[in-house]
Amino acid sequence: MDYGRAELADRLAAEYVAGTLRGRARRRFESLLPAHARLRESTLAWQDRLMPLTATVAPVQPSGDVWRRISERIGHGDGKVRAPGWWQRLAVWRGLAAFASVAAIGLAVLLANPGPTPPPIVVVLAPTGAAAPTGALAPTLVASISGDRATLVTRPITPVVLQADRSLELWAVPASGPARSLGVLPGGSGTVALRGKVLAGVDTLAVTVEPLGGSPTGKATGPIVYAGKFSL
Repeated sequence: MDYGRAELADRLAAEYVAGTLRGRARRRFESLLPAHARLRESTLAWQDRLMPLTATVAPVQPSGDVWRRISERIGHGDGKVRAPGWWQRLAVWRGLAAFASVAAIGLAVLLANPGPTPPPIVVVLAPTGAAAPTGALAPTLVASISGDRATLVTRPITPVVLQADRSLELWAVPASGPARSLGVLPGGSGTVALRGKVLAGVDTLAVTVEPLGGSPTGKATGPIVYAGKFSL
């Protein structure tokens, strides 16, 4: 699989963070994280979106029946005395606990930056009214910059329709100096890795209509159809 594909990385990361990716598939995903920046970026982005939701979930105390069934499964539910098996030895439990702790800490270090992470930034890119022979454009795009400033995700409010030979391209516009291309947005949607200091001094996101595949010159050539201000 090409784990550098934004769509694939985004889907796998969403399933991983939501907890629906399980068993062998989950272990394989974790083994791939160190070598695939796209997977790490997508995982961080989904953590930013979903983790705040858990703050509203109240903890639930397991019932006595749950503990009874656990006791029966490990061989303590019938009152008989058994010789301790390998799973009952304290040293094994300590070893497993230590391994789990190390794994959890390692994954946290792998995915998170040290120090507090600022909240995500949501940017509303409103239509500029620029005329463009590209079909019906969506009224608004919404961009979300992840808390660690490593990923930007865009989504249209309604579907974007473009001519077959045209693309939408996203630009970071600094207060002074030339605009920096952040990549092409298929249908107005996209996931962008924000490398280096690409947002340094930037206070505006803009979208232009370009030839298919993006600007051939590295500079905006078409009309600006969406724009939105923000502050880091």
